[in-house]
This record gives sequence, C-alpha cells and structure tokens, in this order.
Amino acid sequence: MKAYEILYIVRPDLDEEATTALADRFGEIVTSNGGVNLTVDKWGKRRLAYEINDYREGQYILMNFEGEGHISQEVERVMKISDDVIRFLTVRKDD
Repeated sequence: MKAYEILYIVRPDLDEEATTALADRFGEIVTSNGGVNLTVDKWGKRRLAYEINDYREGQYILMNFEGEGHISQEVERVMKISDDVIRFLTVRKDD
C-alpha cells in the first residue's frame, strides 16, 4: 500500500455541518475501497492566493490515508463532480 495525501478546498459559505458531511463522504469512499489509517485535518477558512470561481476564501481540509491507486482516483472523480469542492491536490508520499 502507498501513502496518499489529498488537500482540498471547499466553498467558504458551507456551514460546519455540511463541511463535516462532505469530509465524511470522502473518508467513506477511502474506507469502503480498502484504505487504512485515514486521518482528516480541518485547517479552517483561509484566504486564497487568487480568486477561484468568484471565491476569495476557502475552507481547507487535509486527508491522509494508505491504499492502492484506484482509491485516490475514485476520490478525485467524486471531487471533480462535487459543486462544493473548489480545488484539490493529491500527492503520493515517498516511503
């Protein structure tokens, strides 16, 4: 298994309950596909370096897990079709 890190930015106008539900949904995708050691760290609302889709701020969430490559591809696929996610970046960590 390989270690992955996904940092994603969600809309700043989502309330805390909706943000938690979104993070739980992405975490459920990881665990249901066989991912382990899932950690989710909410960094809170921060100012963006440049405006994205008329948003100047976003809520940053960092998710770490271990699993196969198809898990990160599935999470990215769901993030692409989600209207609540502004941007995301997936990184495979070195051993």
